[in-house]
Amino acid sequence: MTAVIRRRNQPKATWSAVKSALSGSDREALLGLIKDLYGLSASNKQFVDTQLRLGLDPLAPYKKVVAECISPDVFSRSRKPIQIAKAKKAISDYQKAARDDRGELDLMIHFVECGNQFTLDYGDIDEDFYDALVNMYVRAVKLAKALPFPESRSFRDRLRALAVSSEPIGWGYHDSLCDAYRSAFPADA
Repeated sequence: MTAVIRRRNQPKATWSAVKSALSGSDREALLGLIKDLYGLSASNKQFVDTQLRLGLDPLAPYKKVVAECISPDVFSRSRKPIQIAKAKKAISDYQKAARDDRGELDLMIHFVECGNQFTLDYGDIDEDFYDALVNMYVRAVKLAKALPFPESRSFRDRLRALAVSSEPIGWGYHDSLCDAYRSAFPADA
């Protein structure tokens, strides 16, 4: 019982403590640590692969998670529910690993595209679902607007297509997408 109490009272490691401990390590020790972390979990492996831009498409695993969470296969035996938080986490994880605004924007638009298509295929969901899609769309519009025009064109085209294709969807969703797009890109509307 005493040993457990002592462990709980130990101060937590901080980044400065970790940094200090690592500063005395040689190259081989650091590579060994990274190798161990890389092999420890799939999420660590994905983080390192993304950070170092390894693989053909660093967005692919994140897009897959977003699609599976926002547009789950309703005919599979597992019948996984819609998992908005997990899809958002995939986008956040990508941004932390890659620090790439264009890739983050691509994932954000993909999030809304998946939700749009899921609704068009299977019917209306609920207000929370549409709120999440609208919030992501608004974030994507702001990020696209911050990019220089030639670079933002393909993103703007996708955002506009989403607003147009959302017309049959209820809950004020279509109006929200159109309003967000028009306010950011009045010349395109």
